Amino acid sequence: MFQDMTKQFNESMAPFRELVNIQTKMLEELTRQQMECTKACLEATMQQTSELQKCQTPNDLVELQQAYAKELETTLKAANEQNMKALTAAQQAIQQLTQNSLEAFASKK
Repeated sequence: MFQDMTKQFNESMAPFRELVNIQTKMLEELTRQQMECTKACLEATMQQTSELQKCQTPNDLVELQQAYAKELETTLKAANEQNMKALTAAQQAIQQLTQNSLEAFASKK
């Protein structure tokens, strides 16, 4: 009897465990992406700092700043796109899990 209850409990908790797994994977992916973005921004800042010493005129400085801003913009746009992909994938997985759970519940009635 205890084994039957344990089995039933484990079966009923399977969708919840899957939901936790989906969320965990999403958070891991978002964290990895944010670390890559931060690293890219720091590298761009260090590169820009080293290039500052080579500036001879105010025009050189303006061009350097524009290139730096453009590089940061590109990096942040790419990070945003990757974040949206991760969030969309998680949303779709959760929707599918919900649909499957509802269908399983409806078929038991």
